[in-house]
Amino acid sequence: MMDEVERQSEERGWATAKTLAEALPYIQIYDRETVVIKYGGHAMGETAVAKQFAADVVLLKLMGVNPVVVHGGGPQISAMLDKAGVKSNFIDGLRVTDRDTMVVAEMVLSGAVNKEIAHWISVAGKEADVRGIGLSGKDAGLLTVEKTTRTRRDPDSLIEHEVDLGFVGEPTRVDPKLIAGLIASETDDWVPVIAPIGVAEDGMTYNVNADTVAGAVAGSLNAKRMLLLTDVKGVLDKNGQLIRQMTVAEAQALIDDGTASGGMIPKLQTAMDAVKAGVEAVVILDGRRPHAMLVELFTEHGAGTLVKA
Repeated sequence: MMDEVERQSEERGWATAKTLAEALPYIQIYDRETVVIKYGGHAMGETAVAKQFAADVVLLKLMGVNPVVVHGGGPQISAMLDKAGVKSNFIDGLRVTDRDTMVVAEMVLSGAVNKEIAHWISVAGKEADVRGIGLSGKDAGLLTVEKTTRTRRDPDSLIEHEVDLGFVGEPTRVDPKLIAGLIASETDDWVPVIAPIGVAEDGMTYNVNADTVAGAVAGSLNAKRMLLLTDVKGVLDKNGQLIRQMTVAEAQALIDDGTASGGMIPKLQTAMDAVKAGVEAVVILDGRRPHAMLVELFTEHGAGTLVKA
């Protein structure tokens, strides 16, 4: 007679099979499609979470999706700057990046953080020969940028003044040939992992907001989806309820009427820009939740807020 442990095991097996069967229509939707994933925030701070993220990325690749990862690393840069005794200054939430800070930022982003993510993907995909490959915007002319310009209103005179953020850039051109070649390879299963470092026309290196880079890369690849992994469950309405889906116009309205505020504004702006650039839809979701990407792509209700044209 079947004991309780065997019975529960059998039930889990049937539940797993049911889940896979229900996922089939969504697996077909994303077969051989590109999904750009912005990875950062809380999910990068814990090894166990980072390993789970890498395993989910490998699973996406094995299910026929072409994942491309773009990562941040602000907290890691801050920690290294503190160790080096370099003081960080921020203006309206943006790090002022002088020459010394830029050296540290590139070392952390293109070095330690980038290679760590690529490594965990390679470890998770070892048996299936799925490998992460670390890149930055400096490789093969991937990301061309221009110096970011910002203005700030003086509270007393109300006069706008230009603010110099140093070596902080904005994407002007993405050359996707290298990424496209890697994900289209018929002999190897590569997962590109991109650090948000770019080069200006004069050859100077700039630090770039990772959300912005992810949007620019997704647009250049005509990605099916872009996933913005954040520390919140998505975009909330005035009552604090999750908004499952919205258009670009509705997203702009949320910004205009103050419903979206703080750090959600640049994320919505990135989502809108990416959709306008050719991405079918962008999803803002909580990267701290286990398997959030899989729930978003392969279940009926998804896991965050979807922004579409």
